[in-house]
Amino acid sequence: MSSSDKVSSSDRLLLAAIDLISDRGYNGVTTQEIAAAAGLSEKTLFRHFGSKQNLLESAFDRFHYTEEMQKLFNEKLVWDLETDLTLLSRMYHAIMNKNRKMIMISIKEEGNLPGLRIRTQKHPQQLMEILTSYFTVMSDKGKLLKTNPQIQAFSFLMLNFGIFMNNLEADGNFPGIALEEVLEESVRIFARALTP
Repeated sequence: MSSSDKVSSSDRLLLAAIDLISDRGYNGVTTQEIAAAAGLSEKTLFRHFGSKQNLLESAFDRFHYTEEMQKLFNEKLVWDLETDLTLLSRMYHAIMNKNRKMIMISIKEEGNLPGLRIRTQKHPQQLMEILTSYFTVMSDKGKLLKTNPQIQAFSFLMLNFGIFMNNLEADGNFPGIALEEVLEESVRIFARALTP
């Protein structure tokens, strides 16, 4: 079997696990059902991941946002606070919405799986480090007020996470408020408050 077949088999198993577990819960799905949904054998699932918990934890590592956000920071920033934060907010929400099923799993299954909480916190913590570094550089360039860049990063991350959580369910808590308008206005306010 070639390495591309292994990646393909692994990804098919990861995606099948996300779909089934998000619909029926971790304990409501067997490894045999996950393998069948991926068009593979249960033996292949165990060869790749060893257990259902490892499979789910690998899905969180593989399909979350840190890699995409790091690429954005490395390639797309223009070092204008409002422009960059708008881009970051849009990318964050696009990725979080793409990963909606995984977020639902993490909320529902957190107490059932001891390693899942560590996995789900890894990505926001990495993003906070990236944001802290960004705010530090912006401050050094004189484009940002000199305050605590870690608190700025945390505040910006929580702002976006809160907006996402409001829209996690299909109808949201405030269905009449458009996401794009909220993002633009929130970024405008945030950027204005931190611009010297």
